[in-house]
Amino acid sequence: MAALSPIQPCLWFDDQAREAMEYYVGVFPNSRITRIDEYPDESLDEHFAGMSGKVLNGQFTLDGVDFVCLDGGPLFTFSESISFVVSCADQAEIDHYWAALSHVPESEQCGWCKDRFGVSWQVIPVNMGELTRRPAQIQVMMRQKKVVIAELENA
Repeated sequence: MAALSPIQPCLWFDDQAREAMEYYVGVFPNSRITRIDEYPDESLDEHFAGMSGKVLNGQFTLDGVDFVCLDGGPLFTFSESISFVVSCADQAEIDHYWAALSHVPESEQCGWCKDRFGVSWQVIPVNMGELTRRPAQIQVMMRQKKVVIAELENA
């Protein structure tokens, strides 16, 4: 087994860590769940009430990027201040990831979307910098929800 990256994002879920890991590894190629440690039986300690069988520590890899996660309860939630960038080779790849990840239409703008777990993603072309050099291109991008490469090229 390969060593984990020295720096890894950690995702705190209320109680959906296992479901999220399974979902994400199905969305991204070359991905896998590498470890799931569960909370101990709640009868052992009152601090674990209701957590038995939930994810205490989950480790997974999404297309070469290592993540950790846990079920920590509702104390903390995700916000748009942190997002994961998915650099796409072409429009077909953008369309694929957008369909899989975007589940909150009111959160969509400029290639940003939010998945069903509340995690924010930026689904953008790998050459986004080249496609937003001119003011007209930036204006088009600001009106887009999902990035449409042809619209940026034609702006």
